[in-house]
Amino acid sequence: MGPTVNSCRATQPIRLNVNGVECTVPAAPDTALLHVLRNDLALNGPKYGCGLGECGACTVLIDGVAARSCVIPVRAAQGRAVVTLEGLGTRQQPGTTQQAFIDCQAAQCGYCLNGMIMTVEALLRRNPAPTQDALRSELHHNLCRCGTHVEIMQAALRAVQLRAKSVGVVGVVGVAAVADVAGGVDLADGGSTR
Repeated sequence: MGPTVNSCRATQPIRLNVNGVECTVPAAPDTALLHVLRNDLALNGPKYGCGLGECGACTVLIDGVAARSCVIPVRAAQGRAVVTLEGLGTRQQPGTTQQAFIDCQAAQCGYCLNGMIMTVEALLRRNPAPTQDALRSELHHNLCRCGTHVEIMQAALRAVQLRAKSVGVVGVVGVAAVADVAGGVDLADGGSTR
């Protein structure tokens, strides 16, 4: 009997910076970053969805850019800052994008939320005042099988408002525009109806 596939994949120490913490994990350099994050570092925010980089469930930030961790070899993340959903905040103190998704109850099964939140976070880091069209365009390649797209868009718009409030950005998506998308719910007021 010949060698197994796994026995042919030599591991080596891979140095990573994940959520601001330096760590070293033994892995084959071509191992998907997603597998190292979930299996070795117990960071379960990123999900395995399609394994092809198509659905977005595995999205992380690499040097601030949204990236599909299921198709990125761990060696490509060496020397770069990787941020997972866990790195945005905590249960007690969620980050602004996370809080927006909580406020808007933008989940049904929740499987896609990692990708949605990380994609919105990446956009807000490079453009703190995106338009609705920019948000839609950014989220276009993230799949939600449950069909909670309206709630996800409401949460994305809420994230823009929360971010603007926290950093004092002028010119963000207006309250009226958010209320229109939200079906008459004023998200700037924490969800009260108008």
